[in-house]
Formats: sequence, C-alpha cells, structure tokens
Amino acid sequence: MNRRRSLLISAAAALLAGLLVYGVYVLQVSQVELQMTVQVVVPKDFIRAGVLIREDMLEHKAVPLGAYTEDMMTQLSDAAGREAAIPLGAKEPILAWKVNRYHLLPNAEEATFQIPKEYVLSISNGIRAGDRVRLYVSGLDGSSRRLFDGQEVRVASVKSSANVEIDNPKNSNLLSKVEGDEQKMYASRLEANGTIDAVNLNLTEAQWLQIDALCNTKKAKLVIAFSSTSILQPE
Repeated sequence: MNRRRSLLISAAAALLAGLLVYGVYVLQVSQVELQMTVQVVVPKDFIRAGVLIREDMLEHKAVPLGAYTEDMMTQLSDAAGREAAIPLGAKEPILAWKVNRYHLLPNAEEATFQIPKEYVLSISNGIRAGDRVRLYVSGLDGSSRRLFDGQEVRVASVKSSANVEIDNPKNSNLLSKVEGDEQKMYASRLEANGTIDAVNLNLTEAQWLQIDALCNTKKAKLVIAFSSTSILQPE
C-alpha cells in the first residue's frame, strides 16, 4: 500500500515537474519572440494627407516581432509611389490602409474643376486619370511661365472628343493581366487611345482662381504637360 502511494506521489511529482519545465520553456520562447524584431517602413518626417510618397521620404525601423501586424509595410517600394490617405506621423509604421495607390478624389483643400476648352492651348497625348501634370501659361505678355511655383496637380478624369471618359475596358490586352475592378479600370485607362477633349483637375480654390483670372481674358492659354513623376502601373 505504501509502495503504491509512493509511486503515485512520484508520478505526480514528475508530472508537475514536467509541466513546470514546459511552462518555463513557453515563457522563454515568448521572451525570445518579443526580443526579435522586424524591419518596417516608416516616414522620415511627417507627411501630409494627399502627398505623393517618394522613396527618399521613407526609411526602415525595427519593431518587436510581437508588435508587428500584417498590414505593416516592410519594403520601401510598398509605399513609394502611393499617396497618403491620412497624415503619416514621423517614425510611425505605415499601415496599408493609410496609403492609396489610386487616389483620384480631391483632398480636403481641393475641388475637381473641369478646365474649359477655350482656356487650353495644348494637352499632352496619353494623359490619363490619376496622372500628375505640370501647368504652364502661354501668351501672357508675350511670354510663358510655369504655374503654382512648380507644383504638379492630379488629373481627376479625362474625356475624349466624343465626351466619353477614357476608361473603356473593352479589347484591352493589359486588362487580361490584372485582377479586380479597380486595377481593371486603371489598366484600361493606360491603354486608352483617342483625342483628349476635356480634362478635370484637382485644384485648390486659389489655383483655380489664378487659372481663371489668367485665361478668361483670352490673352493667355494653358499648356497641360504630362509629368514623369506620375506612377500609375498595376501591381
């Protein structure tokens, strides 16, 4: 009887010792995981909403593995070329939902203005919704100059001479290579052809008033030029 009791006590002690060892192991593994880090993408400095993010605005920062989430970006190319949907704090991990690749809507300081045809001297071929363009005024006092202190503006939409928005997805070779309604819409715009008749731009009130004041007298006209900083390629 005493022998059986001793065996039971020994078995219970061995079980408790095993559980204790396992608990210590789990605790040690958890501590090691917390000490491990992941390199995530953060802004070097504060980035305002609506700003097109360049790679030189970004850097990597180590965060504990336990604090890492799947929506954090780990490659600079994940964020570069996108637009800040909300303000991004300096040194704070950039989450996927905070940036937008296909941001066509005006930001809080802007509105979408259709540029009257009589205001326009020329428009670069191949401009599509989402592109960034540079605006020049020509004929003012016999000279030309760039508007808005060199700032580029976003194209909200483009229409052909038939008054059809250039986003027709039919017969698109590029379209067959992408998935999702959003990517299909933008891929079709990249392949669209036809004469551009009207352009809608996202402008601040001050920018529009400046254009209107310069062009409504018919003494000056706009040149709308495609900018190479535009990044609008499907992933």
